Amino acid sequence: MDPVVVDQIRLNFNAQGLLVINIAIGLMMLGVAIDLKLEDFKRIIKAPKAPAIGLVAQFILLPAFTFLLTLIIKPLPSVALGMILVAACPGGNLSNLMTYLAKGNTAISISMTAVSTLASIIMTPLNLALWGSLNPDTAPILKKVSLSPMDVFFTVFIILGIPLAIGIFLSRIFPGLADRVRKPFKIFTLVFFILIVLGALAANWKIFLDVIGLIVLVVLLHNALALNIGYWSARLFHLPERDSRAVAIEVGIQNSALGLVLVFNFFGGLGGMAILVGWWGIWHIVAGLITAFIFTRFPLPE
Repeated sequence: MDPVVVDQIRLNFNAQGLLVINIAIGLMMLGVAIDLKLEDFKRIIKAPKAPAIGLVAQFILLPAFTFLLTLIIKPLPSVALGMILVAACPGGNLSNLMTYLAKGNTAISISMTAVSTLASIIMTPLNLALWGSLNPDTAPILKKVSLSPMDVFFTVFIILGIPLAIGIFLSRIFPGLADRVRKPFKIFTLVFFILIVLGALAANWKIFLDVIGLIVLVVLLHNALALNIGYWSARLFHLPERDSRAVAIEVGIQNSALGLVLVFNFFGGLGGMAILVGWWGIWHIVAGLITAFIFTRFPLPE
């Protein structure tokens, strides 16, 4: 397939499918929120250094360096905008598990997930609009869809903020119920999301095979950049190794489910964006496991 054609592709995803993916991410965020407690937020107040460094890496450094990466490697405009969108999203809900496997500080990972999800309600629309408009290749796409940061803000608030509030409320008021449903609910939502991604790929399998070669290397580079920004930002400010591992994985595992929702809600399933974000959702699971394995090969300092 002519690479330029990728920017014209609209993936096959009907209104019912879009409703399902919106429900899926809402359920995923509810599952994340059930795992959170008010103590997770209090922990940030008591020891803010690691989460603060992580948030700067997540919402300032990663979008800025992603913007620079798009200028250097010059992918197709829709792919570049997909990269900027992924970088604008908060950490993914798998980051806590990957941090645990990497022998990182899980408490910091959970705290960062909580605060980055809240911050993303403002920072995701802001970063998408800012960096997308600064790139001369992606700016025309934003103008064509007349992207309004307030519309993105409202969507992110509905699918992240409300489930987050409900989940924290349930874990606070009904802790026994939250403890019983926590593990099965997380498994259910993860499987649910994987099935949705696979369903979207199946509905667009020929397109996926035609263009995946354009996407794999870009996602590999971008994800490696994110993991390294997180880790070396933490080390630069002398965080302990366990904390640095948590920050690295939190920055490197993005909420690609949110990215897919925004692609289909605001960009009509634009091919390069949707395929990049969908492949990121698959790849960051693999990359997270590889990163955790590499970290465990190096013993923690005494």
